[in-house]
Amino acid sequence: MEVIIKANYDEISLEAANYVKRLVQNKPNCVLGLATGSTPLGLYKELIRMHREEGLDFSKVYTFNLDEYYGIPHSHEQSYHTFMQENLFQHINVQPERIHVPSGTAEDVKAFCQWYEDEIKRLGGIDLQILGIGRDGHIAFNEPGSSLGSRTRIKTLTQETIEDNARFFGSKDLVPRYAVTMGVGTIFEAKEIILLANGANKAETIAKAVEGPVTAQVTASILQLHPNTIFLLDEAAASKLERNDYYKWVYENKPRHT
Repeated sequence: MEVIIKANYDEISLEAANYVKRLVQNKPNCVLGLATGSTPLGLYKELIRMHREEGLDFSKVYTFNLDEYYGIPHSHEQSYHTFMQENLFQHINVQPERIHVPSGTAEDVKAFCQWYEDEIKRLGGIDLQILGIGRDGHIAFNEPGSSLGSRTRIKTLTQETIEDNARFFGSKDLVPRYAVTMGVGTIFEAKEIILLANGANKAETIAKAVEGPVTAQVTASILQLHPNTIFLLDEAAASKLERNDYYKWVYENKPRHT
């Protein structure tokens, strides 16, 4: 696990985009794990710019999204299918048949989840997984108490998550109570992981995830055990880390990427 601290949101977005760029250039048919929410928007905007201005080619890339609300169709304005189309997919040359987003309307959810797991394995696993983090320390929709070995499944959302997402639906009564999500174990199997966080409202959560005990009550804490995880933080999100200065020292003194 590595902690990289940048001055602001724009800098962490660019840093993450450069990691993705190097992977796509070195392995054109790579498998990207993608996240939704406000945190990765800067990353996606930078990838769109790289595609348009630098010719970054996504035509052979495969994508798997972390999660989707259960009970709403792909066409719903708040579905993660819609989010990904509007904020990334329609602006780059990724091929539709290579895009994977969990279904929120599958009749046989268990069978769909197994198919999703099988597809990831069939394509050789996720090369780079992008993550955000919830206020309670969850990754994807793996709420506190989720098994650290869990696989893709349907999950009941916590009241806190529902309240956090109410602003997108206009009312917490309209927020779905369930989601189909990759499990913690599924995420942990990615070859590389980048978790992005910005803002002072994430500082306490980041401190627990990075420096607290590994616990199912903070599912992001499992990343402490992953050999190729980067927590990519702005100054505000990193402000409650006890070893803040050390993380900066390590980053400043490591060999530069070529």
